Amino acid sequence: MPGQATLSAPHSLKSATPFRVMPGFRLSLGVTLFYLALIVLIPLSAVFLKTFTMSWADFVLAVTSPRVMASYRLTFGVSLLAALLNVVFGGIVAWVLVRYSFPGKKLIDALVDLPFALPTAVAGIALTALYSANGWFGRYLEPLGIKVAFTPLGILVALTFIGLPFVVRTVQPVLEDAERELEEAAASLGANNWQTFARVIFPTVLPALMTGFALAFARATGEYGSVIFIAGNMPMVSEITPLFIITKLEQYDYTGATAIAVVMLTASFLMLLTINVLQAWARKRGQSEKV
Repeated sequence: MPGQATLSAPHSLKSATPFRVMPGFRLSLGVTLFYLALIVLIPLSAVFLKTFTMSWADFVLAVTSPRVMASYRLTFGVSLLAALLNVVFGGIVAWVLVRYSFPGKKLIDALVDLPFALPTAVAGIALTALYSANGWFGRYLEPLGIKVAFTPLGILVALTFIGLPFVVRTVQPVLEDAERELEEAAASLGANNWQTFARVIFPTVLPALMTGFALAFARATGEYGSVIFIAGNMPMVSEITPLFIITKLEQYDYTGATAIAVVMLTASFLMLLTINVLQAWARKRGQSEKV
């Protein structure tokens, strides 16, 4: 009938029009890509382009000298250890803040974000004052043979300090959204506390823990301000790679500095890529177990 044709025509035209989640998608996507390229891709490309001015032999010599290799071992080794410590204790802090109520909870919750707001130089000076030989903590630790300030142990303390919020703030919302009914069901089926944690809680928070670990590790590898005050900056002992890059720049060795920066950038990218792959595997495993 004519009436039916008249009614069906607008419907067919409407269905033929592609649906857009947000208006102006092409324009907004173009602005997004332009901004990302301007802020992230172009600066990183400049590092690689500057390094390409070196010959391969000069590049290998610049990034594999004994002093540089010592800074790699210290930077990545201590950053890895600090990130692992933050995964353990940051997970505990997030658990306490989510699952328990106690006086001063809001204050402790706010203090977790202190490393975000505190200038890194101030954090380094404060940690050095605490752990030096005459500091509040150092005066009791040094008689026991534990020297923190101006040693690699001091670097570990600083990197743990600045990395804690990344783990806590990543795990906390996951614990808040976790279904406690699953824990109650596990308990009703006879599971003890350890079995409930290992088979119900831990698989739920594992992707968040891995994300927090990646963020804490990435932040620690590039940390500079809070470390230089407490590290001592002794070559081959307590000299981190970011400080060595600054030293190269002060010597006007720009190509040498960018060569070391490329190594750091590549290592951080591979680490983040590995973590993303592990996260995807953990999510798929969790979904398969629910099914």
